[in-house]
Amino acid sequence: MSQVWICHSLNIYPDSIPCYTPVMRRTPTPSATKPFVLPYTVTEDDIDAQGRANNVAYIQWMNVAAIAHSHALGFDHQRFVALGAMFVVRRHEIDYRLPAFAGDVLELKTWPTLMRAATAHRAHEMVRQSDGAVIARGLNVWGYVAIDTGRPLRMPPEVLEAFDPAKFA
Repeated sequence: MSQVWICHSLNIYPDSIPCYTPVMRRTPTPSATKPFVLPYTVTEDDIDAQGRANNVAYIQWMNVAAIAHSHALGFDHQRFVALGAMFVVRRHEIDYRLPAFAGDVLELKTWPTLMRAATAHRAHEMVRQSDGAVIARGLNVWGYVAIDTGRPLRMPPEVLEAFDPAKFA
C-alpha cells in the first residue's frame, strides 16, 4: 500500500488552512484460492439509463456477498447483537473493468484480507460466468463498533477466528 495526501480545502476563504489527510491507495487483491462465492443474476432493477448495471448495484452486490459470507460463517444479525457489536462499512473502493447487463450470471466472490483491532478489510471480485471475465474488483473497509455507542471495539477472538484471512488465502 502506498500513502498519498489529499487536500480537502478549496481555500475559498482567505484565512482558511488546507486540511491534508492521508488516503491509502489499495489495489484490490487478486482472487483468493478459497473465496466465498455467491451466484447472482443481474436484474432489470440493477440496470441504468445506459442499459448496463449501475455503479450503485456493484456496491449492493458487494454488500450482499459480505452479508451472505458472514451468515455462512455463523455470524448473522442476531449473533452480532448478542456480541453487542457489529461491522459497519467505512469505505468502498471499486475498479470497474467491464459492464454487466440484465440476465448476466455472476459469481460474487469475497474474502477477508485483514482483521486487526476494530478494522477489517474485505476483497471482492465479480466474475461473469459465461466467459469467466472479471467485471470488477473491490475492497471494503469495515469498522467493528459497539451497538449501543457506535464507538470502535476490538474484535473478540471468536470473530477474529471466523474471519481469519489465512483461511481464504
